[in-house]
Amino acid sequence: MTQGDTLWVYSDVLHYYGDQGVAELRSNVRLENRSTTLLTDALDYEINSNVGYYFDGGTIVDNRNNTELSSQYGRYELDTKQAEFSRDVHLVNDRYEMFTDLLDYNTQSHIARITSETLIVSDSNTINTSNGWYNTSADDATLYERALITAKDGKTLQGDTVYYNRNRNYGEASGNVVITDPSNKVILDGDYGYHDDNAHYSYVTRRARAREFSQKDTIYLHADTLCTLINHIVNDSVNDSVRVLRAFNQVRFYRSDVQGICDSLQLSEADTIINMYRHAVVWNLERQIFGDEINIHLNDSAADWATLPTGGFMAEHLGEIYYDQLSGKKMKAWFEDKELRRLDVDGNVQVIMFPQEEDSTYNKMVNAESSYLRLNLKPKQEVDRITMWPEVSGKVSPLYLTKKADMYLPQFKWYDALRPKTPDDIYDVSDELKELMRSIEGGTRRRSGSGANKPSVPTGNTSAITTETPVQP
Repeated sequence: MTQGDTLWVYSDVLHYYGDQGVAELRSNVRLENRSTTLLTDALDYEINSNVGYYFDGGTIVDNRNNTELSSQYGRYELDTKQAEFSRDVHLVNDRYEMFTDLLDYNTQSHIARITSETLIVSDSNTINTSNGWYNTSADDATLYERALITAKDGKTLQGDTVYYNRNRNYGEASGNVVITDPSNKVILDGDYGYHDDNAHYSYVTRRARAREFSQKDTIYLHADTLCTLINHIVNDSVNDSVRVLRAFNQVRFYRSDVQGICDSLQLSEADTIINMYRHAVVWNLERQIFGDEINIHLNDSAADWATLPTGGFMAEHLGEIYYDQLSGKKMKAWFEDKELRRLDVDGNVQVIMFPQEEDSTYNKMVNAESSYLRLNLKPKQEVDRITMWPEVSGKVSPLYLTKKADMYLPQFKWYDALRPKTPDDIYDVSDELKELMRSIEGGTRRRSGSGANKPSVPTGNTSAITTETPVQP
């Protein structure tokens, strides 16, 4: 059966009903329309509307796009090139396969309309979706209703709306976006994000959060913008790759044993170093440290050392109005079992301490200055020795003769209102907290540097202090 110079239909059996304009073709049916071929064993064809139906299994071959599409039931409009498929729909080309139960496909535009649960499988990834558009020629898709893209290495991209281009291995998502990287144990989520598999780069923003679970305790991290990427390092002429998590603007993080805030942060997943930049504050138990830069190394879920290379300030709340305090140009701390064991401070060392008496009361204050300080502690944060050198000046004053204003170093501030106390607190960036963040930034800019880490402060009597020049009474 032919129609013009664009349609040829072949079959073993033909029944034609002229009054209805319907042809019934059975057994080995082949319909050819330019570059498109329909193969089936049962086809009803409406002559006037140029519409064909098959209902016992059929396949459409799109020779231009090298695509083959089969299903149990189908409807094909020759004028519009629009086809509808249902039941066991299977689309195959040289790049991927699509499995679904309901699909609309245009053989001219090569665009598939997805309207039911659909699985798209390729060598590089799989796509799960139930609503959207797929351009089989350009190899890109716009998907809705929580589409999920899973790469061959296990990384996933999910969102309420997802755009994906297979040629570029690039996905973009909006609305409840979740990007997972199971091999590096990181989950990013937010309201907008994208993932570039070729560049190994992921990005989220708008209520962005990262969960890093490479250690025993998960780190919850929030910032305006979060991204993960591969950092290429050359060591002794050998290229090495390290995956890095970066956070920008109003960074807040929570872990059960340590919390912090800063302007920007980097977490290297290979050696688990947290680098905090610009007005950084870290809390551990009753300790607070702040500075322009804080670097914390985590080992087996706990910090084992930390540095403040450009100046640091530490305070520990002892109770009521009493805070042990320590500042200096550089600080480095070593930890064991989540407790401070040693602290070195270099340059412009200033100390205020309230030694605790045997009856747990405080009745004197130590105020001292030197160029260098070393603090050694025993388990349970008991002071072993404090050494200050080469020259030390200061005094020990009874509390009843000490003014409240003299109990604090000039740099002292207590930022407990900024501290995230639960994983959900990382999202708290109210106007009040923003103003406090600005005050920290202003304070660090006025000083040459400030910061601190998790030093525990001396308790017990002052005999633990040794100096080349004794503290003056």
